[in-house]
Amino acid sequence: MEETSDHPNPTTSTPGTTPEPDPKTTRSSKPGLKRLLITTTVLFSFLSGLPFLWKSVEIYRSQLPFHDIDSLSDQIKSTPLRFPCTFHAVFIGFGSNDPDQLRSEIQDGVNQLTGENSQCGSCNVSISVTVQSPDELCSGTFPSTCSYRCGVIKKDSFGRGLDDEVDESLDDVFGGCSGGIGKMYSVVVVNREKGSDGGDEVRAVVGKRRHAWIVGSGLEERFGDVVGRVSEVFVKVFMNGGREDDSIQGEFMPVGSDGRLVLSFSLLNSNPRDWIYDWDFQRIDEALLAPVTKALAPIADISVESQVLYHTPKSSFSSWDEKLQSYIFRTSDLPFFVNSNEWHLDTSAGASGRSKILQFVVYIPSGKECPLHLQLPNGEISKTNGFISPMWGGVIVWNPRNCDKDSESPSRNTISPQDLEKIVEVFLGQFRQLFGFKSEATYTSGFGSYKILPSERGFTEWELDVLSRKHTCFNLHSCATTLGSLSRLVQSLPRMIIKDEIGEQVKYSLKAAKLAQSNASLGGYSSSASSSREARSLAENAFFHPSIMSVSYFSYEHCFAVYSPFFLPVAGHVVLAALREWKRYKQEKAKYLTWLTRKKTA
Repeated sequence: MEETSDHPNPTTSTPGTTPEPDPKTTRSSKPGLKRLLITTTVLFSFLSGLPFLWKSVEIYRSQLPFHDIDSLSDQIKSTPLRFPCTFHAVFIGFGSNDPDQLRSEIQDGVNQLTGENSQCGSCNVSISVTVQSPDELCSGTFPSTCSYRCGVIKKDSFGRGLDDEVDESLDDVFGGCSGGIGKMYSVVVVNREKGSDGGDEVRAVVGKRRHAWIVGSGLEERFGDVVGRVSEVFVKVFMNGGREDDSIQGEFMPVGSDGRLVLSFSLLNSNPRDWIYDWDFQRIDEALLAPVTKALAPIADISVESQVLYHTPKSSFSSWDEKLQSYIFRTSDLPFFVNSNEWHLDTSAGASGRSKILQFVVYIPSGKECPLHLQLPNGEISKTNGFISPMWGGVIVWNPRNCDKDSESPSRNTISPQDLEKIVEVFLGQFRQLFGFKSEATYTSGFGSYKILPSERGFTEWELDVLSRKHTCFNLHSCATTLGSLSRLVQSLPRMIIKDEIGEQVKYSLKAAKLAQSNASLGGYSSSASSSREARSLAENAFFHPSIMSVSYFSYEHCFAVYSPFFLPVAGHVVLAALREWKRYKQEKAKYLTWLTRKKTA
């Protein structure tokens, strides 16, 4: 009989023995940390490099005073800038007139002309009146803005042909009257006796200082017109500069955003085969143009240059007029007169990118179209034989005295000093027109005409005051607009580079703008114009700084798109490996804990 022996099943446990661990659910050894430490170390190295990466792409931004910029913009929009103006009226030869009543009537006339809505650059008006009787007894309003000495102004001194002397004498009388704050403007009304020279004619003259006078007989009988004239001189002339439109336009005056203006004078010889002309411009610059540039120094930094060009024909055509015995070109031809292809005028070396250049051209026609005259729409010939182009400059057509050629070879000539002075005088009139003033020396209104005394500086003192007020307002508006645009741009692009130089320019611009406002409130016309010009220039420099135009700044999305192809694939694998290794470690540790539990139970 065959013996059989039963062998124990290795999978079954017997009493007193330790069960074998199942590798799928348990393990008898503690899991190691080597793989986990390696993966976490690699992951930590990547994470520790993120601050260095962020620092390497960090954009430096200087802190800009956004609150101050918004405050300046809101202040300029809500509170129009106004200048203190003191008006003093003196009535000579008037009897029983109450000065307080006169002041009230003049004030009502001024308010009616200015309207309720005051614009930026207007005046805070302060009016005082002095009445001097025929017996040279004076009565005035209190408090008076000027300590006028009674009897110092005589009726007989206001004669025809003595306007310049009268202007100087009034400046001596009112020269010490400042009104405390701001500029003082005076109007003297002289009531002559009936039957004196001039009859019932009323003469109104505005001097080149800050004074005007109205002379006539029987003015007490037409006192309403006199008060209206006085109010009109104060508002229409001294406040508005004799211009109908008192609003500030975008192209208010031809001054560059950096406060610089280049006056470029060019002498154009159309055909040098006929004749060649030159000029002694340096003498004219020193004698006639230097006072103009000095007078406008608070408004613009003006430089003057000149050149002589040859072979410069015009673009338009001219026709022969048998009646006038000259070639003519009409106002309809003016847009085509300037030949931009042949007239190489923009050759200034002193003008920067934001400077303004005004071109003043003397065009000498060729022998085939000499003499050449400008015919006005009414059929008359222009007295100046010139025209202006707004924001560009002016052109004068100068005909040689003898249009006949003497020989085949061209003659070389020099424009005489007398002709050159006349040319510069026309240019000064065109220059005034480009700044918004009239070239003629008269102002006409509903009450009559006013004679305006011309100044050797091109602009009278009260015209310079108007330019200073309006220019200050325009500069502050432009400064606030530019800084506001810069503020919105910087806040919308958080990755834009803002250097310390830009921050300093913005701070200095705000400081200059506040200084301009302070000077304006104190009546400093020239100082406020200079400060506002500096504020606008600094704001423009900050906005157009080269670093702002750089392409080295970009958005966060662009930064992610640039660096993600280099770091994301590797970083993704490292993170996934670390997660997978951590998950594996937890599973192996759970198996080990299960095995320990079974062991204790067994």
